[in-house]
Amino acid sequence: MYYVYVLRSLKTGEFYKGLTANLNQRLKAHLGGKTKSTKIRLPVELMHVEICETRTEARKLEKYFKSGFGRELIEEIAQN
Repeated sequence: MYYVYVLRSLKTGEFYKGLTANLNQRLKAHLGGKTKSTKIRLPVELMHVEICETRTEARKLEKYFKSGFGRELIEEIAQN
């Protein structure tokens, strides 16, 4: 199983999209400031998670979330 997740920075309001096979470990890294891309955006909150069966499927979903339509979807999810 792979997880595609979206974090929101409480500092800047920006979104970070990623994928991992171990969600708990990855979140600890983000929240602990050990991830370069989110370290400067702390604090962050987990906003959305989707489970995929394969890494290929997860990568496609992550790329979609980073696209124009995907960013619109993330904005909609954030408003609810």
